Amino acid sequence: MLSDASPSALLLLLLLLVAALYLLAPPLHPPFPRSATRPLTQVPISVNYHFTRRCNKSCGFCFHTATTSHIEPLPNQKEALRLLAAAGMRKINFAGGEPFLYPKPLGAMLAFCKRELALESVSIVTNGSLVREAFLREHAEDLDILAVSCDSFHEETNVAIGRGEGDQVAQLYRIAGWCRKYGVLFKLNTVVNRLNVREDMNAHVAALKPFRWKCFQVLIVQGENDSAERLRDGNKFTISDGEFDEFCERHRGQACLVPEPNRLMAKSYLILDEYLRFLDRTGKQPSRSILEVGVQRALESVYWDEESFLERGGLYDWARPEGEKGGCGGASVEELDW
Repeated sequence: MLSDASPSALLLLLLLLVAALYLLAPPLHPPFPRSATRPLTQVPISVNYHFTRRCNKSCGFCFHTATTSHIEPLPNQKEALRLLAAAGMRKINFAGGEPFLYPKPLGAMLAFCKRELALESVSIVTNGSLVREAFLREHAEDLDILAVSCDSFHEETNVAIGRGEGDQVAQLYRIAGWCRKYGVLFKLNTVVNRLNVREDMNAHVAALKPFRWKCFQVLIVQGENDSAERLRDGNKFTISDGEFDEFCERHRGQACLVPEPNRLMAKSYLILDEYLRFLDRTGKQPSRSILEVGVQRALESVYWDEESFLERGGLYDWARPEGEKGGCGGASVEELDW
């Protein structure tokens, strides 16, 4: 009987009753779907820093076009990188435009990120035309990954796209060899589009042995490549989801293949632009500069699809290898005559 219970037992019973009522009561507000919620804080684990829009190529589907020639002074860039590292950045990818138009500041930023910020991974994405062995010889210890864009192994297709001048494939093989020589992970990027969607690239990919082969479905970005009024009109290069799937199926034997359809790519990249602002791929304005408002406030003002970032494999083994790093396998680079 309750009259025989001790005061402590009665208190415990009362607490249990209150807890049960709390758990059974309906919420005061209906829960939001997960896609509509945002965490109070976000961690910019992997950042793509497009520090210039200038480029020496004219790819017809480019979605980060040369609308400005602005580039921040190197001290500002280093301070922004320091802020990002303090906010949790573990990987930085330098992109453009074409980053090798500025080899000296690029090399300085590589060293800063590796030696002072001690980032896990530092990478570059390039069209490859300006890469020189001397750069890799000097900066290889500060560079984990070098990604080279190549959309076709037929030079006439590269020329039609606007990426090639008739020598891109030979240069690609040279870069792959340099990366192996200096211990840098070699990565291959391909934009699957109307001009290359039926191409069979298996033999070349097997020979090049990239540790990752990213295949992107050509993407239309509002305000960049969405009409004839822009610097680039990517609409004439678009393909269907089914055509993209067929391309990936043709190359499914390549263990390094990482497909990125539009649904995963569009909003899953955290991009810092040449003004040190985060871009918003939903059509909103970019954030203010992280030097002005800090990383967290800048992040809160844009949309970054973190779930798609994880789904497309945004987290992977991205550190420079201690020894030989395997790729897709197959023939050696030297076995194909260029």
